[in-house]
Amino acid sequence: MPNAIVRVPRAVNEPIKSYLPDSPERIALKEKLKALRTQEIEIPLIINGKEIFTGKTATCVMPHRHRHVLATYHQAGEQEVAMAVESGLKAWKQWSTTPWEARVAIFKKMASLLAGPYRYLLNAATMLNMSKNAFQAEIDSACELIDFFNFNSWYAQGIYEQQPLYSPPGVWNLVEHRPLEGFIFAVTPFNFVSIAGNLPTAPVLMGNVALWKPASSAVYPAYFLMKLFHEAGLPDGVINFIPGPGSKIGPITLTNEHFAGVHFTGSTATFQSMWQTIGKQIQHYKSYPRIVGETGGKDFCIAHESADIDALVTAMVRGAFEYQGQKCSALSRAYIPTTIWETVRSKYLEEVSSIKMGDVEDFSNFMNAVIDHSAFNSIVNYINYAQKSPEAEIITGGGFDDSEGYFIEPTTILTSNPRFRTMEEEIFGPVLTVFLYDPGQWHETLKLVDKTSPYGLTGCVFANDRQAIIDATAALTHAAGNFYINDKPTGAVVGQQPFGGSRASGTNDKAGSMFNLLRWVSQRTIKETFDPPRDYRYPFMAEE
Repeated sequence: MPNAIVRVPRAVNEPIKSYLPDSPERIALKEKLKALRTQEIEIPLIINGKEIFTGKTATCVMPHRHRHVLATYHQAGEQEVAMAVESGLKAWKQWSTTPWEARVAIFKKMASLLAGPYRYLLNAATMLNMSKNAFQAEIDSACELIDFFNFNSWYAQGIYEQQPLYSPPGVWNLVEHRPLEGFIFAVTPFNFVSIAGNLPTAPVLMGNVALWKPASSAVYPAYFLMKLFHEAGLPDGVINFIPGPGSKIGPITLTNEHFAGVHFTGSTATFQSMWQTIGKQIQHYKSYPRIVGETGGKDFCIAHESADIDALVTAMVRGAFEYQGQKCSALSRAYIPTTIWETVRSKYLEEVSSIKMGDVEDFSNFMNAVIDHSAFNSIVNYINYAQKSPEAEIITGGGFDDSEGYFIEPTTILTSNPRFRTMEEEIFGPVLTVFLYDPGQWHETLKLVDKTSPYGLTGCVFANDRQAIIDATAALTHAAGNFYINDKPTGAVVGQQPFGGSRASGTNDKAGSMFNLLRWVSQRTIKETFDPPRDYRYPFMAEE
């Protein structure tokens, strides 16, 4: 756009569709669900825009009907990873120098395509392969990812506008926000298509190239995202798609001399292992890699005596059991005053008893299945542990069945031990543990909440007493990177609540903000002098 002053329109959040009965969006989504469910596809690797079929395959299934295969996907090995690196480095030469407004134009088209023809495709793929209900899919694979594309484009402009505050007469000072040298390794989780879409594309927006390894249990919607990127005009090789075992792909990628950074969401153990590998290789890299990661959480709710009980109960149910508790931000431990517990318990039990669970295509179901057999077994082990413990009582759920799908009832554990295992360890399933405290021990309980878990992702306080809110906000400063007052600890919105936590929960680089994008550029300061000095002598050196 020669001679043009480019301004990116201020981003606004994508409206959430309701999917009410007989609504056009409900009809369109149900049609797409049927179309995808009744066909089985083959998913290749995509390297330099070419489809690669390795012959080493695995399947994409529906967790709520795990015998139903949606797709067979091919897995990358050492040869394919090497091909992807070579392709990315070749694409980097042109992409890294592509004008920022041209890159933004592609991202704006991504947003437009996802808001339009790809919306129901991605939502249906997410529902079927990840067992999300229609609302959870809509806020994830449609709205949040559209927001990432639009807001990141706007934030990018803001970064490029960051220039030195002053240039004296005869001098022009500039800062160039350069892409990193090399490639970014994007490792994405199963639980959010929006995160899967954002992790490779956020660095790419800033002129980098990415190798994308999606979670093995969520390759299906990721493949359709690659189709969207291509249709939006993203050049071949800028994002190379390499599904496969992380244990094989990771070590090859992380030890390459051109590795420039990792954008990761997943388990704490995996991220720490990756960091150790990077540390051991530090002298081998062309530049110091950027390490950006969001990992686990043991997210809390502490209620004060003054809490609105109806609001508290709603937050407990939604926070703990939406998407089967498989959100990094899911409510996993709650601290309730003894003085309000009987009222809370009565309303809570009534609400949980009304939850329906089953197939995603039955829109009356609030809950569906957990992601796979491994997750099912892990969660069941915690439930069995609680059932056998004299320190715990299961007051809702506790049942499970994997004969047809990986179904686990919304389970609530009441414990007498604030250090009970399910109060401390991340479960990543529909299990909430409640501890009752003496309201006279308010300040001591706040300290307990802060020290119980190694994580620091999300948390909330429920209170109508303003001093109690002040107390909790101060005492829990480092316990949560996203802290909610009188709201559940889930549901961060791009542009409203930048997301991320510290401690064992990650590097807190705040996805959905300018601060994340800053990690993917390296500044070069440029000073141009129009009338340079032509004599080394300074005035003070003149003879008297």
